[in-house]
Order: sequence, then structure tokens, then C-alpha cells
Amino acid sequence: MTDAGAERANFCYRHPDRQSFVLCQRCGRTVCGECQTAAPVGVICPECMREQRASAPRTKPAVFTRFRAAAGRGAPVATYSLIGISVVVYVLQWLTGSLLTNLFAFTPLAMSTGTYEPWRALTSVFLHGSILHLLLNMYTLWLFGQLLEPMLGRARFLALYLISGLAGSVGVVLLADPLGWVIGASGAIFGLMGAFVVIQRRLGGNMTQLYILLAINLGIGFLPGANISWQAHLGGLVGGALVGLILLETRKRSRRGMQIALLVALAVLLLVVGTVVAGAKIAAF
Repeated sequence: MTDAGAERANFCYRHPDRQSFVLCQRCGRTVCGECQTAAPVGVICPECMREQRASAPRTKPAVFTRFRAAAGRGAPVATYSLIGISVVVYVLQWLTGSLLTNLFAFTPLAMSTGTYEPWRALTSVFLHGSILHLLLNMYTLWLFGQLLEPMLGRARFLALYLISGLAGSVGVVLLADPLGWVIGASGAIFGLMGAFVVIQRRLGGNMTQLYILLAINLGIGFLPGANISWQAHLGGLVGGALVGLILLETRKRSRRGMQIALLVALAVLLLVVGTVVAGAKIAAF
């Protein structure tokens, strides 16, 4: 290398007018202060920094890492997720006033063909009327979720919860005022109770305390002025018991396809019954 070449090598490769005697640790090119990025040893140039970032393993946020770790330990992740969604939705209800409630609460009118909005039968499960309403439902969901989710598995537990919520809404269609409105996870939670009763009876467990708990919770819905939809409770209870029976009778791996088919058929049947009865009641109103 000539003296002139050696002298030019002491200038930044990106800014030829800036003299520097600092070299990139990876490629050996001269870099000025503006182009230097600190490395564990020395500095690296912008091009090497881009290559390093492109080849670095992508990391996930800590919340996802912890969530996966909890799932790997067998924690009731589906239960925690349902509780989390319900809490977030309640916060959104508080922030938006009655807007979210009006959009997603359930009424038998939503199942009639004139204003067909069947998704309300499930979205209403995640809405609550007060903080006390939310806390009581989420506490009960937490109790039964810890018992049932490890026993059934996450996918079956979610199917049980959602189909029970749908059955609760259909119970409102069948037994309540067609112009009424309901919100809350009570129907889905009573479905968990119904499934637990069916499973416990098959396993031969002690049923006395469970029957007492169930009777108390059902009875509260009939108290004057309680403003509780016992129709949703009863519908969810029956729907959950049916799901529990299906899961029990098809629990063998060889019957997995039948299990899925029966659960889908039950959900479709509930939608059809709700639609037909709602249409008939609205027409006769």
C-alpha cells in the first residue's frame, strides 16, 4: 500500500472527509464517531450491525414466554384466558358507557330472522353489569376451571364453556320475555357445574355438597327483585350436562371424531331451536 493509500485508510468509509483511526471489529473498515456502534469488544459499523440484527434470534415478550411456561406446567390457561378477556371487556364497558353493552348484549330478538344477530348469544357471556357481578362469576369460573380444565383438556373445556353459554342464551329464548336483555357468564358457569355433576356421578364422587351448592345458586335466581336470569342458569346447566355426557361417552381416542361431530351438532341444534322459537315468539307477540 502506498503512503497515499494508507493515509486514505484512516478516513471513515462512509464519510471520506472525516478522519478516524477506529476500525470495525467485524469487517476491519475505518468508522467515524457517528458510524460507530458499541460492541462487547470495540465497535462495529452500520452494515455489520444490520447483519447482526438480521441474524439474531427473535425473542418474544416476557408475557408470552411466561404464558407458554405456565401452559407447559399444566396450569388452567384457558380458564385464566377467559377470566382475562372478561376483565378486559368489563373495563371497555366502563370506558364506553352503554355502547359496548348495547352492541353485544343478548336479547331473543337477536335470534329472530328479522334482526338475526346470533353472535350475541356468545358475546353477552363476556359482558357484566357491575364489578360485583364480574367478581362473583370470575371467582366461580376460577374454582370450577381449576377442577375441569386439567380433567378435560383446554380445547374440550373451552367447548364446554362456549356451548354452555350458548345454551344459556337459548334458555332465555325459550323461557323469558322475548323483549328482555341479558348479560353475564352465569349461563356458561352453570354449564360447568352441570358437566361437573355428570362427571362426578360417573366417577362415583360425593355429590351432596355439589347438589347443595347447585340448589343455592339456582334458588338465588328466583328471589324477588334479584334481577337474575334464572332462565340462562337453567339453560346453561342443561347444556353443560349434555356436553359433559358427550365428553364422557366419547372419551376414548378412537371416538374423537364422533366427539367433535356431536359437539358441533349440539351447537347447531341450539342455534336452530333458538332461531325457530325466537321467530315464533316474536311473531306472536
